[in-house]
Amino acid sequence: MVNDRTLRTTLSAYVRTAFTRTSVRLAGAGVAAAVIAGGVVVPAVASSGPSGSTGTMAAQTASAGAQRDAAASRSTERKPVKVAKKVVKAPTAKQLHPRKITEPQTRFKPTAEQIRNAKAIVKAGQQMKLPPRAYVIAVATACQESTLKNLGHLGASNDHDSQGLFQQRPSSGWGSPKQITNPNYASKAFYSALVKVPGWSKLPLTQAAQEVQVSAYPNHYAKWEKLAGDLVLSTYGVGP
Repeated sequence: MVNDRTLRTTLSAYVRTAFTRTSVRLAGAGVAAAVIAGGVVVPAVASSGPSGSTGTMAAQTASAGAQRDAAASRSTERKPVKVAKKVVKAPTAKQLHPRKITEPQTRFKPTAEQIRNAKAIVKAGQQMKLPPRAYVIAVATACQESTLKNLGHLGASNDHDSQGLFQQRPSSGWGSPKQITNPNYASKAFYSALVKVPGWSKLPLTQAAQEVQVSAYPNHYAKWEKLAGDLVLSTYGVGP
């Protein structure tokens, strides 16, 4: 009969042999092994074996995951939205000249300064949301008063204290010399007075302008109406 000591020795040798064989197989596959209580062999934390196959697979898996994340990020990126520019239609001839032009017309070839001042007059009217007819009246008035030049005080040859595009007078309450030589301010001051004239948009141009300017030459504004309409159109990129 085999005694207990002999049995324990035999079992112990068997377990050591089994552990050695299992460890060799696992190590060849790149997996560590560990023995826990009772002689049971279990895989330990994965590690790189002799060939490094496990580490390579892990790196490949991580790389694939990173590529998927990058692709998902790109797909969710907001693409820039193109905002269409608002197209402003040029005024019609009827809007510019609701009444037939009957007076002889005068023209000059505007310089860059004069075109810039005409644009400033039109822009001020647009800011006040006035109709195109108001722009024509204002530009024609400035053509008569200053030939669209932003005049300062001309000394001895100055007409009283008149200055600016509309030859407005500080002494008459139009504003300070600095204000009335500011094209935007001067234009808005003119428009503010114009819209107070009853039926201004239906009046002959020279009459509407005269109601505002109170000029010694009330009929001289009429001759600039066609040029004024063309200058207004030019601010919209059309016209002669």
